[in-house]
Amino acid sequence: MNNHKKVVVVGGGISGLSAAFYTKRLLEEQQIPVEITLIEKSNHVGGKIKTVQRDGFVIEKGPDSFLARKLPVIKLVQELGLEDELVATNANAKTNYILHKGKLHPMPMGLVLGIPTKFSSFVKTGLISPLGKARAAMDFLLPKKDDQEDESLGSFIERRLGKEVLENITEPLLSGIYSGDTQFLSLNATFPQFKQLELKHRSLILGMLNGTKGARPASNLPEVAKRSMFLSFKNGLATLVNRLVEELHSTNIITGEGIVELNKADKGYKVKLENGAEIDADAVVLAVPTTVAATLLPELTFANYLKQVPYVSVANIALAYDQKDINHPLNGSGFLVPRKEGRFITACTWTSSKWNHTAPNEKVLLRTYVGRANAEEWTALSDAELVKKVRKDIMETMGISAEPEFIEISRCYKSMPQYPVGHLEQLRVGREELQEHPGIYLCGAGYGGVGIPNCIQQGREAAEHVLQLLR
Repeated sequence: MNNHKKVVVVGGGISGLSAAFYTKRLLEEQQIPVEITLIEKSNHVGGKIKTVQRDGFVIEKGPDSFLARKLPVIKLVQELGLEDELVATNANAKTNYILHKGKLHPMPMGLVLGIPTKFSSFVKTGLISPLGKARAAMDFLLPKKDDQEDESLGSFIERRLGKEVLENITEPLLSGIYSGDTQFLSLNATFPQFKQLELKHRSLILGMLNGTKGARPASNLPEVAKRSMFLSFKNGLATLVNRLVEELHSTNIITGEGIVELNKADKGYKVKLENGAEIDADAVVLAVPTTVAATLLPELTFANYLKQVPYVSVANIALAYDQKDINHPLNGSGFLVPRKEGRFITACTWTSSKWNHTAPNEKVLLRTYVGRANAEEWTALSDAELVKKVRKDIMETMGISAEPEFIEISRCYKSMPQYPVGHLEQLRVGREELQEHPGIYLCGAGYGGVGIPNCIQQGREAAEHVLQLLR
């Protein structure tokens, strides 16, 4: 074992697990003996991914799915032999709703974060006033902003499509992804493709329409991924985490211990744990929030930026019902709530309608969400107060007054990173500075995308850097 290369992965979320998995696989392919240690501060690996099985219900405590056509996650699923475990959303529950002036309105077909790709359905929607629709149509005529300079996502959408589209459609849609303030979030770090559409086609709508013509899913996608926008697993997203842990059976996985110091050594680095133990490492992958990375890399100028990346706290509250107690038609996947509606919840997923595998027959599972940027007062509430406010909104929007059979509350403190304008440039400069410390690599939701596929991709890229270093 003295001849083995030693790699430490800090953080046991999906980014860290992916980094460890691909490090193991890539080095074994190159016949490089390696000893991998994965360190997770909490008592379980998986990070935000956590599935609970209760009374026949499958309840996600964190994310409930991933984008079906994102190749990094599909490739990992195939490598882990999990294709047969994949499940698609219910084909009969494709309609999404947005709460507008107290009523649920179907979301127009063909919208991409508020950008119409089917203009006829956009014209008919009650979500936008006639004046707002006329303002959105100005996108066909407006000149393009002919530079690569970053701007906030909110200013971009408002500049191209107007304030109504931003507030009534884009903002609630975005809340489900980043829980963020559109006037703060970086366009280049969240939806860079929108900027490229403007540069190439001038009109955002024309660019989107042109991009969807003749678009076909990749040929190497599983069949289930070709017919659904989102995917999960029969027994929940924890399936992915559990299989990764199985594949890492030869890895030393330490839970319930954080690291307090990362120091340069004669050869490589020394990683010091909270219990005082030290681990030698030829390479270290930090799959941790930006604020944690900043404390471990205090000598870097880049650490000053990492400290400033804000994280938003959110919660989700799952409620189980008997079907007979629900009078509201659950003919879709749920609804989103714009900030201007003044509601406590930000969204409600009709989980058992969206996913057929999540509830027994004659039962209903709803999942509500609270918390977003500049609206984190809920963190001071007790569980009882949280549930009371959620049930009030459910009563007033859907008419559901019945007592739930049970409730599952998930509090996710400081869990959603918010990329400021200029984030990608800051990362570029920071990674250049980090090259002066060969063998340290960053990955995770705080850096290059919050979705499961983004995190997996970053984990793989970190593993490829480790391979280059150790080879």
